[in-house]
Amino acid sequence: MKFVDEYRDKDAATRMAAAIAQVTTRPWTIMEICGGQTHAIVKYGIDQLLPGAITLVHGPGCPVCVTPVELIDKALEIAALPDVIFCSFGDMLRVPGTHRDLLAVKANGGDVRIVYAPLDAIKLAQRHPGKQIVFFAVGFETTAPATALAVLQASQMNITNFSLLVAHVCVPPAMEAILAGPHNQVQGFLAAGHVCTVMGYTEYETLAQCYQTPIIVTGFEPLDILHGVYLCVKQLEEGRATVENQYARAVRRAGSRDAQRLITEVFEVTHRQWRGLGTIADSGLGLRERYAGFDAERRFGAAAPGATTAAECISALVLQGIKKPQACPAFGKRCTPEQPLGAPMVSTEGACAAYYRYRRPPDSRATLQKTNP
Repeated sequence: MKFVDEYRDKDAATRMAAAIAQVTTRPWTIMEICGGQTHAIVKYGIDQLLPGAITLVHGPGCPVCVTPVELIDKALEIAALPDVIFCSFGDMLRVPGTHRDLLAVKANGGDVRIVYAPLDAIKLAQRHPGKQIVFFAVGFETTAPATALAVLQASQMNITNFSLLVAHVCVPPAMEAILAGPHNQVQGFLAAGHVCTVMGYTEYETLAQCYQTPIIVTGFEPLDILHGVYLCVKQLEEGRATVENQYARAVRRAGSRDAQRLITEVFEVTHRQWRGLGTIADSGLGLRERYAGFDAERRFGAAAPGATTAAECISALVLQGIKKPQACPAFGKRCTPEQPLGAPMVSTEGACAAYYRYRRPPDSRATLQKTNP
């Protein structure tokens, strides 16, 4: 396919891997901060093309995965109410709460529906005036403009039976939390190109300078990622720490001003709890007071703290780039996409799901065949 195949060219990838090997003289650890990049790395074996001195680790680049259990439990509570139609993107349905998931609520009679855009929930609100329509607003800055647009439309049309359970999070504060953490191993970042398409990358420039860490805005195809690694390693070897834009075909330094205006109109920056990372200051988006009538937590009650995950799940370490999925004793055995212990195994952008699909060891496949004839 034109404009896709050229970024998956095997010979070009081999040449780029050789260029990376040529500039690498010492060990480096680089983190990609996007679940789409994680899947591309594992699917195409990009990490296996790199010299042994370079380690790629996977960060909290999946918004589904970092949504805290407390908020998922609140979603389950709301979705089970008889007068509610609960709307969500499909990858949230199997994410486990403390005791069950949205699919289990649906199986028990809850009206849980998959939508493909927040505006789909607005249409449902118009068609079902006697029901409360709740949209689970999960995502990084990439999806926040569409959510903001839905709120503005609901406000303009005076739709009162629509609300949001907001779980939007922002990437730069999470990157800073990793860099400032006591167990940080990351020496360079591949930043998520789609987030920067919306927000630009001026915030990353401050991070790069403050922590002396190269940050490369990177696309999602194999050659994008390899080129991003090359630019990052080159900076590391030369002792530089700046932001470079590998994804110039889609990203501009200032981002999309129109999208940013939408976000700013509807949302304000707030503290946010992240699964595996704890509370990160100024890392989330919450509805502004003038749109508080669309806040599902105000309408149905706030999420209660104290939710728990399976004790043997190491998703917190995976999301921080400290461990890889295969280091988990439950991986592919007691934790599978059909019966996940944690969100990274079931989300379409989760690191555990990527390793399960593309790097599952033969012994775990045999185990599954025996237990699931």
